[in-house]
Amino acid sequence: MEERFAFLAEWYDPSASLLRRYQLLFYPRDGSVEMFDMKNQRIFLRRTRYEELKKEDLFVGNRVNVFSRQLSLIGYGDQYTASKLGCKKERTLAMIKPDAVTKIGDIIQMIYSENLLVTKAKMTKLSWKQAADFYSEHQSKPFFNNLVQFVTSGPVVAMEVMGDEAVSAWRKVLGPTDSAAARSDAPRSLRAQLGTDGTKNAAHGSDSLASAARELEFFFPSTTSGGPPSTAKCADCTCCIIKPHAISEGLTGKILSSISQAGFEISALQMFNLDQANAEEFLEVYKGVVDEYTGLVSELCSGPCMALEIRGAQPSRTFREYCGPADPELARHLRPTTLRAQFGKNKVQNAVHCTDLPEDGILEVQYFFKILDG
Repeated sequence: MEERFAFLAEWYDPSASLLRRYQLLFYPRDGSVEMFDMKNQRIFLRRTRYEELKKEDLFVGNRVNVFSRQLSLIGYGDQYTASKLGCKKERTLAMIKPDAVTKIGDIIQMIYSENLLVTKAKMTKLSWKQAADFYSEHQSKPFFNNLVQFVTSGPVVAMEVMGDEAVSAWRKVLGPTDSAAARSDAPRSLRAQLGTDGTKNAAHGSDSLASAARELEFFFPSTTSGGPPSTAKCADCTCCIIKPHAISEGLTGKILSSISQAGFEISALQMFNLDQANAEEFLEVYKGVVDEYTGLVSELCSGPCMALEIRGAQPSRTFREYCGPADPELARHLRPTTLRAQFGKNKVQNAVHCTDLPEDGILEVQYFFKILDG
């Protein structure tokens, strides 16, 4: 029999204000998909080739885009799929500490190079109480106060990292807790390259699945409250969105590194999954102005995107120049060092959105970090 994978999927139908449930079938031999409407017990989408969906996108908890419908994968549809695709998948918390936040791009590249995915991310600044709660199991240890003091000394970036045996895979990337020991025992590890000592050691990783569940709930609570607040200042800033295609192509780390190396400050960062209504609202200024408006909306809600607050001298003008022309082909001819020249594919999948009008910079940042994250 031909191999196929089955998932239970949900799609929010905005026109009917209903959550619709489907069985999604994926056939790896030819990359085709089929959808079955669970409520009405009928085929919703006959088997059709759909090259945008890849086997590695298929895991419970992910959102995938199938013909402009953003589906949440909520369960495995059969035992075969669960045993083949589900048994090794884990989630863990990766937290970049204040001493390494400026190296976030390099760190995300290290995560991707181990076949792990960043599925959630948020830059935040912890209060003393929040940090003490997070490290509560170390409360009786002599290094506790120094650790809390250090972790509250600047922003941190919390990430949900997912992949095969993610807890141990991420801890292997990190290396030994003491950065000096890491330099001698695991010289290619993250702490060997970016850490200073046992406290200022660049990043944290959950030590077990139970710890991962608790720590992820701390930063990304399943309840309506959004966890620790973002670091967005919403002043003297402009907005950058790393588009879903760039994230799925593993370009996030390279884009973040390029932005930092160009001298811009990333003062806030968060991953979002936009629905069509949000994407239309955010891009409304382009409706009737650019021919690609419909494509831009579809791209922005096709998967997770990463919103950034960018600060620098005259940030709207200078950052827009650094992004380059909206058409990557044009950018490669005229300004080959710009972001879109390096990472863009076409006018819709051009790697990043940036604020076009200086007066809109703060409004666009507020849309993501105040309205959507509110």
